[in-house]
Amino acid sequence: MQKIIVAIDGFASTGKSSLAKRLAKTLNYTYIDSGAMYRAVTYFAIQKGHDGHIDQEKLVAQLDKIEIYFKYSKLGHQTFLNGLNISKEIRLSEVTKQVSRVSKILEVRSLLVTQQQKLGAKKGVIMDGRDIGTVVFPKAECKFFLKASSEIRAKRRHIEQIEAGNNESFASVLSNIKYRDLMDTTRKLSPLSKADDAIGIDVSEMSLEEVYQQLLEHISKKII
Repeated sequence: MQKIIVAIDGFASTGKSSLAKRLAKTLNYTYIDSGAMYRAVTYFAIQKGHDGHIDQEKLVAQLDKIEIYFKYSKLGHQTFLNGLNISKEIRLSEVTKQVSRVSKILEVRSLLVTQQQKLGAKKGVIMDGRDIGTVVFPKAECKFFLKASSEIRAKRRHIEQIEAGNNESFASVLSNIKYRDLMDTTRKLSPLSKADDAIGIDVSEMSLEEVYQQLLEHISKKII
């Protein structure tokens, strides 16, 4: 059975990460969480800034001091930044609000894309993000692009926030979703877009299980 690269792109809060993690476990593939990598850099920038302000020049100068890696534990897929587990911190609202801005920085994208391509060099990987099928792995054997209405995505994200103990209002979550959509689709560097050879799926009226089964069916045809 041949190993391939699976790229899952799409809008924020369409279930990309949950699906990628489950598929990786099912197929015994390596899961590369690109979103967590950009969030980790954003968290680093916030910590090095002042009162939540990100100093882009200072961040770029310190990129060589950033080491991001992943570990699996009883708690699931954990993200580490310079030896510290920041899995919870990178999901904080202040990180979410600024991650799209940090993702636009050329030096940040160049650094992370290079790291991601090295991780996928031997194939047998599943990766989700915004430009995986168009920039990071343009020759991936299996590509997907997920979309859903902003209201449905905000509702899902709001539930996740509540379960995580974050009391951010639904209006705030929806506003942030729309802002991220605008930033992701209009940035000059690697904007969010569907690869010509990607399978587009509108997950608005689908359960996570239904989407998972559909993706697995497509992937199975490629690895036989």
